[in-house]
Amino acid sequence: MYPEQALHVPAQRAVEVHQPTPYPPAVPVSAPLVPVQPNAVPAVASIVLPDGRVVTGYAINPAQPESVAVKPAVSRTAVNVALGGAGFLAVCGGLLLLTSFIAALTAFITQLIILAAVIFGGWIAVQIFSTRGHRGGTTVNIRRATFKRNHFHG
Repeated sequence: MYPEQALHVPAQRAVEVHQPTPYPPAVPVSAPLVPVQPNAVPAVASIVLPDGRVVTGYAINPAQPESVAVKPAVSRTAVNVALGGAGFLAVCGGLLLLTSFIAALTAFITQLIILAAVIFGGWIAVQIFSTRGHRGGTTVNIRRATFKRNHFHG
């Protein structure tokens, strides 16, 4: 059985007392201590603990947030106008790049078509004007009729 589960009479429980360890006061080394009379006497607060002891001390004032007036305010309208202007410039730049790309692509396709026409036209010219092959022209046999250079031989 664990010790914390054992049944004890309340008078037999051990009481632990923790004594606070005082910290030495922080003294700045560079500046000498000059006694100054405070402007106002701070309020002293007392708290009564459940066992009857009284703890007395100075009340701690909560930290005050910075006032909003100190910070420079930026208008939402100004921010929206600035962001809208930046977006408009980005869109215009993108459209300019897109237009340039389309123009370059069109020129490239046009050059490819011209190149294909020149190559194909040259091939046809070589076929027409070449001296290779038989000199009598093309002979085509259709149903026992022979057409030779547009002359019918039957």
